[in-house]
Amino acid sequence: MTEKYDVPAKVYPTENLGKLSILNMLDYFEKRGAMRVSDLHIKVGVAPAYRIDGELVKLNGPRVTPEMAAQLIYPLLTEANLKKFQDRHTVDSSYRIGSLQFRINVFKENDGICAAIRALSLDIPKIEDIGFPNNVWEDIINRKHGLVLITGITGAGKSTTIASLIDRISQKHASRIITLEDPIEYIYQQKHSIVSQREIGRDVHSFVDGLRSILREDPDIIFVGEMRDPETIAMTLMAAETGHLVFSTLHTRNTIGTITRILDYFPAARQNEVQNQLSLGLAYVISQKLIPRKDGKGRLIAMEILNNNFACANLMRTGKIEQIYSQLQTKTGNRENEKMLTMERHLATLVKAGKVDLLEAQKWANNVSSFVDAMKHSD
Repeated sequence: MTEKYDVPAKVYPTENLGKLSILNMLDYFEKRGAMRVSDLHIKVGVAPAYRIDGELVKLNGPRVTPEMAAQLIYPLLTEANLKKFQDRHTVDSSYRIGSLQFRINVFKENDGICAAIRALSLDIPKIEDIGFPNNVWEDIINRKHGLVLITGITGAGKSTTIASLIDRISQKHASRIITLEDPIEYIYQQKHSIVSQREIGRDVHSFVDGLRSILREDPDIIFVGEMRDPETIAMTLMAAETGHLVFSTLHTRNTIGTITRILDYFPAARQNEVQNQLSLGLAYVISQKLIPRKDGKGRLIAMEILNNNFACANLMRTGKIEQIYSQLQTKTGNRENEKMLTMERHLATLVKAGKVDLLEAQKWANNVSSFVDAMKHSD
């Protein structure tokens, strides 16, 4: 890197804070907390913007020029990642400063180079602080096999939930844990378990290559950062069926959408095979959203939970996916094969507890009529 691309270089002139370096901009996350300030966006033609409590807030300053963008973004990339970006016009990377780890995506678009920078605290939250509506997490961390999917839109806190689950497993059990991530986000401490974290592009070529080798590495628990293609999905399901506890993510909004998305990756001729695999290998689907608090102090989690009991597995196997929602509505007891919940019921509970505004909850519900019904009948 040349000197003009140094991290401490003062590059961006603000109206009230003087000139800022990219280091100054990243320091702001630590001052305000990664739970409140989640992202920084740098784009040519507009002022840099933070995502604070889910809303974009621009800095008071001029529009970013192409030269400013390069001076702010390139210092965060290694030489290898800079070359990859120049070749492919997009790159995923990570950067660590103070108590935070940053996940960075740099890409080219119509006006020039852009960066989306996501902050992750190095301190993994306790599982009790995540916001689970029941104690289903206790069942998950004590499982020996099966696929646990954490789903939601970008920025829904999926990585944090999985990190909390894996960290508690590591603390409680003597397990061999191997992760495949793109890029590595949370850094796990070596506790009672032994944890190896492999980054796509640096330690292994792809998720598929990583999964091919991982079964020869004696894992008890596997984390596949994202199921992006049919081959990765098939191998992830196979790992779950063959005696491993597997965690992964999908960018889907609810349980039904998650199962449907997985099936849609495969041609019609393989639908029955995949339905059978899902019925046998899937353990839980937890779909989550981050909802603004009523008091304006940050956001909290609302969850939809599927526990793949015998009835749900049978519905998957026979292709009656839409009927699974009725299981989420009725199997809500505190028993091992239940502990399910619809998003609408959890939102209604949060509203009645005074934590979320009624209109805000209604906006985030997957089904408004189901939410209205949940408001009438939930405790």
